[in-house]
Amino acid sequence: MGMEAHAPDLGLAVEDSLRGVLALGLLAAEGIRMEPVPREFDEECAQVCARLEGEHADRPPVGIPGVAEVRALFHRLGVDPTKTRPSSEALLRRVVQGKGLPRVNLAVDVCNLCSLEHQLPLGLYDREHVRGAVQARAGREGEGYPGIRKQRVNLAGRLLLADDDGPFGAPTSDSERTSVTAATTRLLVVVFCPAERADGHLSILLEHIAGRLTRHASARVVAVRVAQ
Repeated sequence: MGMEAHAPDLGLAVEDSLRGVLALGLLAAEGIRMEPVPREFDEECAQVCARLEGEHADRPPVGIPGVAEVRALFHRLGVDPTKTRPSSEALLRRVVQGKGLPRVNLAVDVCNLCSLEHQLPLGLYDREHVRGAVQARAGREGEGYPGIRKQRVNLAGRLLLADDDGPFGAPTSDSERTSVTAATTRLLVVVFCPAERADGHLSILLEHIAGRLTRHASARVVAVRVAQ
């Protein structure tokens, strides 16, 4: 998979106010197979969780590589990461406590495993419900959406992803409108990365997501992009 690959109908832009603060990685894949969950993936999850639990059980989260940088990004974006935790840190806390990864569906689980390992939050979206180009920007007064668990997510002043129909994602909680379900076959993944970590981590994470989706979910990766 070349990092220059892109789909001409899938734009990605970062608002000027976020440049130098945020880097975004985008991956689009098609032909996702949600079932059956391969035994090899279950084994891979168990191995990664056991390793991280062993390595970090006695360490405060902020001392774990990647956690402090993402917390700093959230602070710069106006979000208190101790009240609304980055999804990558929330996964790590769960795993270190011996609870393992939550299991949703194969595509979500694959991406959660990658987010956990690299400590970068990401959003997963059903590409069938993303309209037009994607922009990362600050939320405007009154903006929000029904979240995946039905509660309203307020986005005024917060980082969000928007398409032609309005906001649909954020590094804290995604929308019901674009949520990934067992019926999803076309997937959009967006990685939220502190700008200073982009060169050393973002492309590697995208490669790992692409490899696991291809190997475990029979996916065909059709777009990989980085925007800063």
